[in-house]
Amino acid sequence: MKKERKFPEVMAGIFSDEVISFTLHGLFMPESDNLRLSGNCKVFYDGGSIVLQAGDREIEFTGQLMLVPVDPSCSFTLHGVTIGLEFHWQRKEDQSFRGCLRFKAGNEKITAINHIPVEEYLKSVISSEMRANASEELLKAHAVISRGWLLAQIEKRRNIAVDTEKYRTDFTSDTEIIRWYDREDHKEFDVCADDHCQRYQGITKVATPAVIKAVEETSGEVMTYEGSICDTRYYKCCGGLTELFENVWEPVSHPYLQRIVDNPVPPEAYDLDFTKDENIRKWISSKPEAFCNTTDKKVLNQVLNDYDLETTDFYRWTVTYSRDELSELIRTKTGIDFGIINELIPLERGTSGRIIRLKIEGTLKTMIIGKELEIRKSLSKTHLYSSCFIPEKIVRDGEVFFILHGAGWGHGVGLCQIGAAVMGAKGYKYDEILMHYFKGARLERKY
Repeated sequence: MKKERKFPEVMAGIFSDEVISFTLHGLFMPESDNLRLSGNCKVFYDGGSIVLQAGDREIEFTGQLMLVPVDPSCSFTLHGVTIGLEFHWQRKEDQSFRGCLRFKAGNEKITAINHIPVEEYLKSVISSEMRANASEELLKAHAVISRGWLLAQIEKRRNIAVDTEKYRTDFTSDTEIIRWYDREDHKEFDVCADDHCQRYQGITKVATPAVIKAVEETSGEVMTYEGSICDTRYYKCCGGLTELFENVWEPVSHPYLQRIVDNPVPPEAYDLDFTKDENIRKWISSKPEAFCNTTDKKVLNQVLNDYDLETTDFYRWTVTYSRDELSELIRTKTGIDFGIINELIPLERGTSGRIIRLKIEGTLKTMIIGKELEIRKSLSKTHLYSSCFIPEKIVRDGEVFFILHGAGWGHGVGLCQIGAAVMGAKGYKYDEILMHYFKGARLERKY
């Protein structure tokens, strides 16, 4: 008799609110009660407790409530889930899921958390991150890195929980704010369901046969380095070069997350020493050959969902602000009144050209900010495409403007999704794609 494989389980935080409406399709039972629930329900926060409204019944639970499906085919729909939080395409939608539904009370809100086997979770993630027409090799590569990143985060969360020292995500002083965004707000679950972690939309995004095949054929496969599961990060477009992990997140070096040139051969006539201003200017002001330097709509359609396709320029881009616009934007986003902005001065760049320390000079205050995402959040109403940019100050008709000439889309660490899509279209196998972006790592089946 063939032994059934047991897959690890993931706890995915979907969203938080004071009141959450949901619909149970099939029968669900509270873990601590013999009730059988179905249909339209609602939970709301009440002084640290969770109050469940189901039909004409109102039941109070202390701290948390776990709803377990009677049958694996049962599902539930959460209404009004926010997706793309703080991005330009932020919106609400109803999302459906399988597995268990847990509600956790905290910070005067309730968080909805889905407990689901990892392999089932991955089928949704790949369907959310990739198009149905993506190549088989790209889907397989993405299944491996999504699985590896997830398992690495689960392990990291557990290590943080038992660590005697407080996990830090910032170093601040009167003159400098260095901050990154990672595990700081995910204490009750392994990963969130939005772009902060991996897009996870349950069975809302129907897994295509191609996605199911890619997940099942790579089941249990991850990238490893010296026996440990690699933290396999990814993003949209590197802009020609990938970045070091420690320049974006905590100061830890991962040998498999180093700078790589997103090209079979290094581009000629470029000096990639970006400590020299003339080198970064030449790099960003031109469009060197790279896997991710593409306008092929057929390839881009594999990676970009409808709301991502709203972004047309990503390999090289420009953003223009008047001085008044920039000053108000930075004040609003940072909560710091710099006065009128006089200068944006890159102090330190990573190996891909992404700025990791930026000096902002104003008439009232001067400060240094970093890392990568803190800079992007401070210089855009949503998120700047990347922190790989050259700031230019110009005067036009007597008015001062700041132009940001930029490259790439995302943090630049690990796998470049658009570059990987091009590689798949060119005939590279999924293991070749993975070896390109994660130098020195190896493919290994963990379960």
